[in-house]
Amino acid sequence: MLLIANAEGWPGIPTTVDLLRSGADSLAAMVAGIGEVEAETKVRSVGRGGWPNMLGEMEFDAGVMDGTTRAVGAVGAVPHTLHVARLAHEVMKRLPHVMLTGAGARRFASEIGLPQEDVLLPDSRRVWWERLEQELPPEALGRFPDVPLAPLLKAITDPERVRDTTVYLTADPRRGIHAATSTSGWAWKYPGRLGDSPIPGAGFYADSRYGAAACTHTGEMTMRCATARTIVLAMKLGHTLRDAVALAVEELRELREGFLGGVVIHAVDAHGQHQVTNFRCEGEIRYWLWEDSMPEPELRAAQTA
Repeated sequence: MLLIANAEGWPGIPTTVDLLRSGADSLAAMVAGIGEVEAETKVRSVGRGGWPNMLGEMEFDAGVMDGTTRAVGAVGAVPHTLHVARLAHEVMKRLPHVMLTGAGARRFASEIGLPQEDVLLPDSRRVWWERLEQELPPEALGRFPDVPLAPLLKAITDPERVRDTTVYLTADPRRGIHAATSTSGWAWKYPGRLGDSPIPGAGFYADSRYGAAACTHTGEMTMRCATARTIVLAMKLGHTLRDAVALAVEELRELREGFLGGVVIHAVDAHGQHQVTNFRCEGEIRYWLWEDSMPEPELRAAQTA
């Protein structure tokens, strides 16, 4: 059994590892762990600690994939809902659909007993409004939100350059290979923006016969390249994990126009190998690794593409 997760997934690693050790379903174990991340205010890219959109509203995205059946559940731009990884899992288990978004996703959350919550931290609200005060003249600030938002995207970027996502991947010969993601998305995003985190094939993909991949940071790029699916398909066609990731990186490198930034690829294969690769992200990227032969999870450095 193998588990990898991005560094900001730390609050949920003990929960997921304990459940995996007990023999629990892999997807359920990851969803439970990600729930701990979503509730942790120190994690500023997911859940309660995340940043709002341009209107000061929280919109969450999440996805899960069972690599054995290739069933997928995903939710996007969900308001007033903390545990969206669980919501995505319930979409997969209960509905004939793959994805729900916005008000429809929130309605389904109410049907399954997930409460409506005010998930915007007061400090996040303060930072959001102070930045608007810097960019908008008093007259426009007085009319807000009845002002054009698109021009603001050129001036206001996320306060901590937060484009991360919580991603968990598990691989086990008996229980299969699976993926789960959760994020509050790009801070100060245009309302309704979806990144790659809820998009199967872009932000995550799993096939127990070959492997799985999940991406963080600039989802606009991985959606254009279908990065997660590219890696798994390359392994299906006989490429090694290393070569499959290299192919995906090359496709990202070929992009010349549009919004460009860094991407971190997390990937595993059906042979128990894993790889985490940093493509153009500033600073050291780290990730969590746990194997059932290890007494405790380890925080390791990603390689640089």
